[in-house]
Amino acid sequence: MVLFNGKRNRGMSLGLRIFLVALSCHASLPARAEEKLTGTKPPEWKVVLVRWWTAPGCPYCKATAPALNEFYREYRGRGLEVIGFYHHKSDGPLRVEEVKKYSRQFGFKFPVAIDPEWRTLKQWWLDTGDRDFTSVSFLLDRQGVIRHIHPGGQYVKGEKAYAELKAKIEGLLAEK
Repeated sequence: MVLFNGKRNRGMSLGLRIFLVALSCHASLPARAEEKLTGTKPPEWKVVLVRWWTAPGCPYCKATAPALNEFYREYRGRGLEVIGFYHHKSDGPLRVEEVKKYSRQFGFKFPVAIDPEWRTLKQWWLDTGDRDFTSVSFLLDRQGVIRHIHPGGQYVKGEKAYAELKAKIEGLLAEK
């Protein structure tokens, strides 16, 4: 995975990266604070909507962009984070500047990562069964558990898939 800052993640899973960050933060705490934190639960995490997308030729990605922007704008203050994962389908070379341009064209204000070899998409989705779409969305609860999957294609305001996803987001944000 490549983030827009150009750094490449080679082989570390999300869980391992989170653990290492937490470990580095934990190691810098004074011993007394460590003792107080041991055995306690960490603060709640955000509800996360992860959407794989590509451009410029994906009609599903283009159609779904307004819903992603709306969900981010409407719910981020209540604890929703939206993360876009770009997966390159073009025959031409992957260029970060082009991905940034497509992201701006779609109006994305949320974080966007690049999955150049589709590594994460394969682990999360494609290697788990026969799939018709790569434009999949996962909705994770505050504990990081997948609670809803939109299996690809589009979700557009006024359609059933949009209403289902919006209701799931609102339900997860209401959970404590």
